[in-house]
Amino acid sequence: MTRNSSNTRNSSNTMALAPSTANKKEVVCIFGTGDFGRALGQKLIQSGYRVVFGSRSTKLSSLIPAGAEVLSHAEAAQRAAIIIVAVQRQHYSFLLPLAEALQGKVLVDISNNLKIDQYPESNAQHLAQLLPAAKVVKAFNTVSAWALQSGTLDASRQVFVCGDDMEAKRLVMDLVRALGLTPLDQGSLLAAREIENYPLQLFPSWRFPILLSLGLTIFFFLYCLALDVIYPYVYQKKDLSFLIAVSIPNEVCPVLALMLLGLVYVPGVLAAILQLWRGTKYRRFPGWLDRWMLCRKQLGLVALAFASVHVLYTLVTPIRSYVKWRASSQAVSQALSNTTQPLNTTNAWLSDSYLALGILGFFLFVLLGITSLPSVSNSVNWREFRFVQSKLGYLTLVLCTAHTMVYGGKWFLVPSSYKWYLPPIYMLSLIIPCAVLVIKFVLIFPCLDKPLTQIRQGWERNPRYSEPSQYVINKSAV
Repeated sequence: MTRNSSNTRNSSNTMALAPSTANKKEVVCIFGTGDFGRALGQKLIQSGYRVVFGSRSTKLSSLIPAGAEVLSHAEAAQRAAIIIVAVQRQHYSFLLPLAEALQGKVLVDISNNLKIDQYPESNAQHLAQLLPAAKVVKAFNTVSAWALQSGTLDASRQVFVCGDDMEAKRLVMDLVRALGLTPLDQGSLLAAREIENYPLQLFPSWRFPILLSLGLTIFFFLYCLALDVIYPYVYQKKDLSFLIAVSIPNEVCPVLALMLLGLVYVPGVLAAILQLWRGTKYRRFPGWLDRWMLCRKQLGLVALAFASVHVLYTLVTPIRSYVKWRASSQAVSQALSNTTQPLNTTNAWLSDSYLALGILGFFLFVLLGITSLPSVSNSVNWREFRFVQSKLGYLTLVLCTAHTMVYGGKWFLVPSSYKWYLPPIYMLSLIIPCAVLVIKFVLIFPCLDKPLTQIRQGWERNPRYSEPSQYVINKSAV
């Protein structure tokens, strides 16, 4: 009887103080008067909530936001049903004497750690173990004090929320929405460990693209250095070291842009080949292919960055001293010999075609990058997004590949182009894009495209391959 009356009292207290969109005069308690606690309190006051800070010292009126109260922890806990614990894990011990006052309350843990998996269990789970009678919810740990102070206009609006009590989690998600943020339900409190690790990860989805592009940059830079600087110095005694500043980067950047763009579409054709070979879409891809597919957006954006740098280097080419010297030398040479070189129409066509293909390819490249931005991709439907990223993406790859081929022209047939028997750098950049385009061209044949479409719609050539082993029943055991 006592337990039922206590549960009823706690339930009615929670419902009475639950946030509602019609009248936001509910009281929210914040334990902790640090930067984040004060920023969150200010945001709550602006959203129409009454805020009470629980602190060891009540003489903090100059620090807390205007309109908030500062009370002792016990007094503040009695005033609200939702209590935000804005203190670090090592200071949770002050909550133990408040166990009775916190019974049935919603405790929002917003703490983070100094390193990934710092403790055996998450901070939120540890808090739930210390206060089993409270309803612990993890939230707000991925939002910074700066984001709250700037009105979340220049920061992420997403707030990950998890908890074991559905009603408590709903109250916290309503609070998040009232602040103009977007709550993302991550499930039970078991997800708190992953949520706490998330802010500590340094560009997790960018790690592979950045490391790959860095490795390729070093390799191709040394490759060009050997062919364009070291080779002339060894065999011709020419000092062309000044090419390191502009010429070599302007060779490396387009090569990397084209190769990385090709790598964006490699996992797609590999996945199609695997699905055709297996005859089903219900078998997982290898782990490396899954990770590759998940970082395609980042690979494309890095490729766009290299392409943009290539454009900038190309625009400054006419004002380079080496280019001016070479042009003036040719003019003086023609003047002294009293000869002029007639216009070569073939070279003019190749030059203009090379520039036109580059301009069109870069334009579509930028369009792909803009479409991948969350603010843009969220405003288009899936079919529109797929059309841009797939159809226009392959068109971009075709234009950029053709741009490189026209640039190379017939140089690959000239023996002097192969210094130390090594091919020019532009030839290396064509390997991956050409392979992708050839495979994609073969896959669009009706004899392959039709079964691939059927497989992706759920048809299976051999259904037994898609049956997970855990669902196979041993009849003898039955």
